[in-house]
Amino acid sequence: MEWNARRLDVIEPSPTLAISAKAAELKKKGEDIVSFGAGEPDFETPAHIKEAAKKAIDKGMTRYTAVSGTVELRDAIITKFKRDNGLEYSRNQIIVGTGGKQVIYNFFLATLNPGDEVVIPAPYWVSYADIVRLAEGKAVIVPTSKADNFRISPTQLEKAITPKTKVVVLNSPSNPTGSAYSRKELEAIGEVILKHKVMVLSDDIYESIVFDGFQFSNLAMLSPELKELTFVANGVSKAYSMTGWRIGYGAGPLHIIQNMDTIQSQSTSNPSSISQAAAEAALNGDQACVAEMAKAFQKRRDLIVGLLNEIPGVEVNVPQGAFYVFPYLTGAYETDGFKKLQAASSETSKSKLFCAHLLDKYKVAAVPGIAFGDDNALRLSYAMGEEDIKKGVARISEMVKDFSR
Repeated sequence: MEWNARRLDVIEPSPTLAISAKAAELKKKGEDIVSFGAGEPDFETPAHIKEAAKKAIDKGMTRYTAVSGTVELRDAIITKFKRDNGLEYSRNQIIVGTGGKQVIYNFFLATLNPGDEVVIPAPYWVSYADIVRLAEGKAVIVPTSKADNFRISPTQLEKAITPKTKVVVLNSPSNPTGSAYSRKELEAIGEVILKHKVMVLSDDIYESIVFDGFQFSNLAMLSPELKELTFVANGVSKAYSMTGWRIGYGAGPLHIIQNMDTIQSQSTSNPSSISQAAAEAALNGDQACVAEMAKAFQKRRDLIVGLLNEIPGVEVNVPQGAFYVFPYLTGAYETDGFKKLQAASSETSKSKLFCAHLLDKYKVAAVPGIAFGDDNALRLSYAMGEEDIKKGVARISEMVKDFSR
């Protein structure tokens, strides 16, 4: 008898989580590892949010809640959308899940039939394509270029859409590149969406982490017609440094939310009641902590971009948001040392080989670009202290220079 479900044949374990786990294991063994792998802020959850969770426990808020989340949290989400995005939603157009990932997973389960196509610009967050495949859809990957700052153009989108296309994924600011779409760029993409009447998954999880005065927009904010075609996924993980609390949320057309509620009722039911109380405090409370973290991330971005661009054979764009850089290694790949490493290895992915050697010999953990759909690069998270950034980039520089000797 075959015990493994065939759906496992189309997915792989999350490479970002695997890299982070390996780095943590090596650290426990006493090795001096600099880990650029984790996609989570290194700040403490703000005190007023933790205090709200403690009060919720003391009040006995430890029971089941409504599947889609407490009334209080959904109302806080409604307030957030109106305050930050100028968007109006009713309570039954909001759903709360156990993290943004579950919200996105349930969205695709609720919308895709076998063979439905989902357009995903690359580089992309590692889980999009696998989630689509688990939902029996087809991931249509559209490569973008470093020259275009990793943004899909309306022309590229138009060519990618077929009669089978049901959803287009937009993640701005982006994991892994940190690139973001301006309102003008979104307006041009919106014209294509309206022409073909396809749904958009707008993953706004890094909405509040933007730099240099960049003004965030999503498609739902542009017009009522686009709002009807947009499902917005967001959460408290990144903005409030609450990754472990596992609260994500989504807003969109009523029929989609109702179908997601049905799916969630038969899988996890409601998210943690205590975490919901904390998320409510985060969204309703003083937002100064969000701006303070974004300011710190911008300082780190400037540091890491400057250091990386000093390394011969490495090029990196300046991110507009999030807390990642996506340095291109094309020059480093052309060195004699890297070519010798390739010749001695059975690994066909350049970025996997680069990252494996980086961790093994130079004690730096990074995620291969191939995991995000682009083998030319690697992803570095700069959610860490400045001294660790300096130490880690110095080791990358040392490796690249060793390849050139």
